[in-house]
Amino acid sequence: MLYRKMNKTGEKLSILGFGCMRLPQTPDCHIDEPKATAMIRYAIDRGVNYIDTAYVYHNGESEPFLGRALADGYREKVNLATKLPVFNVETREDMDRLLNEQLKRLNTDHIDLYLLHGLMSRTWTQAEELHVTEFLDQAIADGRIRYAGFSFHDEFRIFKEIVDAYDWTFCQIQYNFMDEEFQAGTQGLSYAAEKGLGIVIMEPLRGGLLARETGDIQKTWSSTGICRTPAEWGLRWLWNKPEIHVVLSGMSTMAQVRDNLKYANDGKPESLTADELAIYDTVKSVYRERMKVPCTQCRYCMPCPGGIKIPECFSALNDASIYHDTAAAKFNYDMFIGSYGDASACQECGVCESLCPQKIEIRNRLKDVVRLFGH
Repeated sequence: MLYRKMNKTGEKLSILGFGCMRLPQTPDCHIDEPKATAMIRYAIDRGVNYIDTAYVYHNGESEPFLGRALADGYREKVNLATKLPVFNVETREDMDRLLNEQLKRLNTDHIDLYLLHGLMSRTWTQAEELHVTEFLDQAIADGRIRYAGFSFHDEFRIFKEIVDAYDWTFCQIQYNFMDEEFQAGTQGLSYAAEKGLGIVIMEPLRGGLLARETGDIQKTWSSTGICRTPAEWGLRWLWNKPEIHVVLSGMSTMAQVRDNLKYANDGKPESLTADELAIYDTVKSVYRERMKVPCTQCRYCMPCPGGIKIPECFSALNDASIYHDTAAAKFNYDMFIGSYGDASACQECGVCESLCPQKIEIRNRLKDVVRLFGH
């Protein structure tokens, strides 16, 4: 296993992290504890020392399960990360109550890496109003957590605001070779690195979509003459960037654990050749040929008088087409847009179309979004 040192702490973290959001399940949709425990311990025995969970994963089962899986000395071998569900916080007291509950669920006296979960503009504003940074300072001082960070799902402007608001140790962002301009994006990655934050990557394969060996995509990868799976190509692109410390993988099978451990052996920074890097652009062009809407995310159409998140709506519509997976696109649409800016709020005023450099028929395309996702 290869390790990278976080700038602010000196902690050496395994470049492969184990995400506990997609653990194997039984037919009745509970975590398959024997299989999941075996997978986690197998990974730890082979050098993985970053384990990531959250209060809400697996309908609340992930943290208690992990508390049991890390018994028998495994807790002491890892940096344990979990997240404060800021979307469930209504008072300052809620923060302490939830953290104390998480310590019990995880069967530990401290959390190594504690994140504010899934920050967006509205949740960050609410957390600030409830003095969340004072809570973090107190929890660090009394030893319940060691380091504070946040995971993020919004645009770069909000990311920068959050980074500048507190002395964070690390952050967690969605990033992969198809999402260089999505949410925090490359701009956020660079900004966090400049500030000395540890950087943890989630959704490196877009929930497994980039790991699928579809015909035209696999043919493009194979044209290099290099024998790698799409999953390995995706992970190697991230590990090639020296500012990234950990790439999380939500592994569901022992085979995925074994494969990712093998890939991590070659995950050295700046190890890909120019020819290898060029193939990513070719693969991206193959994916983008499937786009429904030629939106460049320039955001000239914003703000929308009706409050619609127009670029995000089109991103979800394109995802359904690009990856041939409407269900996954709808899940993300519901999660990150939901009732805060969904396409059904369109008033057909046409202001956006007068501003769009791509001359997109935005009003009609928003109707496509509503037809596909239901709102």
